[in-house]
Formats: sequence, C-alpha cells, structure tokens
Amino acid sequence: RKMSSYITTSSKIHFTPVSPDPEQIVIRDIAHALSLMTRANGHFPEFYSVGQHCIHCYEEAVARKYSPFLCKACLLHDASEAYLADITRPVKQFLPGYLEIEKRLQDTIYEKFLGRVPTETEQTAISSVDDTLLYYEFDHYMGEKLQKKPPKLYSAPIFEQKTFSEIEEKYILFSQS
Repeated sequence: RKMSSYITTSSKIHFTPVSPDPEQIVIRDIAHALSLMTRANGHFPEFYSVGQHCIHCYEEAVARKYSPFLCKACLLHDASEAYLADITRPVKQFLPGYLEIEKRLQDTIYEKFLGRVPTETEQTAISSVDDTLLYYEFDHYMGEKLQKKPPKLYSAPIFEQKTFSEIEEKYILFSQS
C-alpha cells in the first residue's frame, strides 16, 4: 500500500480511513487518540480532550437511564475522529466528501463494537447528549451560552484537565461495560 493511503495508529496498524477494515479498528487506538485530541479546536483556555467529552457523554447517558447500547453509543459517537481528526461543526457542514467518509467509518465502528448502527431515534438521543455536553463545555470554558435555555443536565461532569492516560484508561473501561 502507498504510504499516503493510510495512517499508522498508536498500535502500529496501517489503517485506511476511507475504506475501513473493522478488523483493524482497535478500542485502545481510539481511546489513545481521543485522549490526546482537543475539543473546540484548541480554543478552550485549558486542554479538554475529545476523549473526556465522550466519557462525559457516556456518564450523561447513564444518568438519563439510557440502555447499555445507547450509553456505549454515546461513548463511541466521536470515535471516527481518532482516525480522521476533529473538524469544527461550522466547517464540517461544507465538506460533503468528508461527511460521507466520516459516516462510513463511524458506522463501521458502531457495527464492530455495538453490533449495529444506531437507529434514527437512537441517533437523536445521542445528539441530544452530545449537544447538552457541548452547551455546558462552552458555558464552563468560554462563558458562552449556545442556547437561550440551558438543556437539562442529568449528570455532574467535572470540567478539569485530566492526564491523557487517565482519560485513555477510563474510555477503555467504559467501552467494556
């Protein structure tokens, strides 16, 4: 394979994001990459990772008493970013090719770890959790309220910098539940 067609993951797998092989998707690679990847494109005043965001989404889903399937889906909802990077929402909407690649990869990840892709109704619940955490992250880190009325928060996320290894290990632990 031509080097430009793949990335090398932390576990030394040559992974092709545009044509994902489920056998090459490893939860430790996802947890590792997301623990090192910053939210808000690095604009928060301190480091806050995509991995920590996903953990908070998982905890919010648990607090909402969602099914184990849906809780794990909330943990995994940004897993494709471990292979593609995080592109901000205002930009991502203008990249239809990227969105197609991201969906294919994300669906492959869901199928591997959940057995199936979440339904439209389940995806709405995942988005609700994601958007709720986004609101409280921006409120905490930027003092910016993204909606007029704050969404109901069922969990109690602690927005403080954690070590990369702490986030990686917690992500792996939650992925096994």
